[in-house]
Amino acid sequence: MNVIVLAAGYATRLYPLTQNFPKPLLEIGKKPVINHLIEKLEEINIQQAYIVTNSRYYPHFKEWKKQLKTNISIEILDDGTSTEETKLGAIADMQLAIEKAKIKGPLLLIAGDNLFDFSLKPMHEYFRKANKTTISLFEVADVNKLKKSGTALIDASNKIILVEEKPEHPKQGAYHANCIYFLTPSTISKISRYLQQGNNPDQPGRFIEWLYTREEIHGFINKGSIIDIGTPETLEKARQEFSH
Repeated sequence: MNVIVLAAGYATRLYPLTQNFPKPLLEIGKKPVINHLIEKLEEINIQQAYIVTNSRYYPHFKEWKKQLKTNISIEILDDGTSTEETKLGAIADMQLAIEKAKIKGPLLLIAGDNLFDFSLKPMHEYFRKANKTTISLFEVADVNKLKKSGTALIDASNKIILVEEKPEHPKQGAYHANCIYFLTPSTISKISRYLQQGNNPDQPGRFIEWLYTREEIHGFINKGSIIDIGTPETLEKARQEFSH
């Protein structure tokens, strides 16, 4: 299975810290954020990973790769942008990587700024058996947090029956959806159509919101802690929780 790691965002909410340095390479617990992710990928025997970044951060990732010790073959892809105003967006970056690497599937898509303490093994096994695109879900009691994230409802068979990105009024029983997606070849083939229709090229949850009405996708409820590092506050929280 191939992996695409999204790492082309400009992390403007963390400026000046990330103005000329990529967020996934910020240190948490004496190692870069992305190293924590690589360790999780090693657990499910990933052999090939593509990290999509931008022209401003590309040299940093090339230097990082020289120091990295892993059995995973890693290729750094430059999306050709250098400013927040010209960025392609996460979904467009995903399509760029798929085209450059000629990926047909299956595929794991994951955000390069997510820190989590659970194993991907159970979700990977579920995906293999179900043979349906599967997205990561979490139980979240804080309604305000759900308002700022992607949300999803599932039925008794784990089929996604509703997806809403940053809903003003989250549905009762909605789960927090985060950017860990196991994608089938059928799903991968639809990304270009999504973009060609003029849909939002950023925010992967927008693609899932579009997708679930066009093919059956499933949700997998992960147990543990996950932090999407996007602000100084979440960065500090990550450094407190993952300092070991």
